[in-house]
Amino acid sequence: MNGTLHSISAGEGRDVILLHGLFGQGGNLKGVARALQSEFRVHCLDLPDHGRSCWLEQASLEDYANAVEQWMVQQRLESAHVLGHSLGGKVAMQLALNHGDRVSTLVVADIAPVPYTGNHQEILAAMAAVAARRCQTRREAEAVLAQAIDDPGVVGYLLMSLTRVNDVYEWKLNLAGLAAGYERLREAPSGETAFPGATLFVKGGDSPYIQAGHEPEIARRFPHSHVKTIDGAGHWVHIDQPGQFFEIVRSHLRGFPAGQQPE
Repeated sequence: MNGTLHSISAGEGRDVILLHGLFGQGGNLKGVARALQSEFRVHCLDLPDHGRSCWLEQASLEDYANAVEQWMVQQRLESAHVLGHSLGGKVAMQLALNHGDRVSTLVVADIAPVPYTGNHQEILAAMAAVAARRCQTRREAEAVLAQAIDDPGVVGYLLMSLTRVNDVYEWKLNLAGLAAGYERLREAPSGETAFPGATLFVKGGDSPYIQAGHEPEIARRFPHSHVKTIDGAGHWVHIDQPGQFFEIVRSHLRGFPAGQQPE
């Protein structure tokens, strides 16, 4: 693996970086990118250990955020708006807390700056079973995943990270590294310095990921933040209610030109 992050960029205007969730890749947020690229220059990144990006010796929010910051240096981006979903939201928060001057405004989709209990062990085991099976067709891999995962949407999401290598389907992502680092990725973003920039948290009304009890910690670490709830949406808020999500995000980004901070 090379030492950088894979990215796809499109559009013109102020820069927006999109960060996907666990086991995903930048293409998972292509709908968000399409909705924004008429007004913004949008960059869909594969996080470390995912997609076509580099694999790290250790998976952690700090290491992932530092990799994104180094990508910005390589691209000569002094600052950008940053939007992250789920794990990508945690990485975005860590980036803002560590390198606040790099983040013009922040959008966090359905995740809070708190530790979460582990709920991906079955998924990790199912993905390991696919790797051990050395599946020769995507349908075979799908069947193995479906034995342990009863949500077809999750199965389809995972299948996007499979790639054919010779006669066998393999995971593009660093499965061993993600399994080893899973406990670290569940943690809250580190550090005690608050991010002074404008921050939008978007919660799915049917999702348990952002709870009322999390709001004091959100306010403490992101004092210029507000939480918007989208009814009829679960954790995949940008997929369940795309129109509402896109309009809320566009409104937030339009309100704060790059480099501008709230009073």
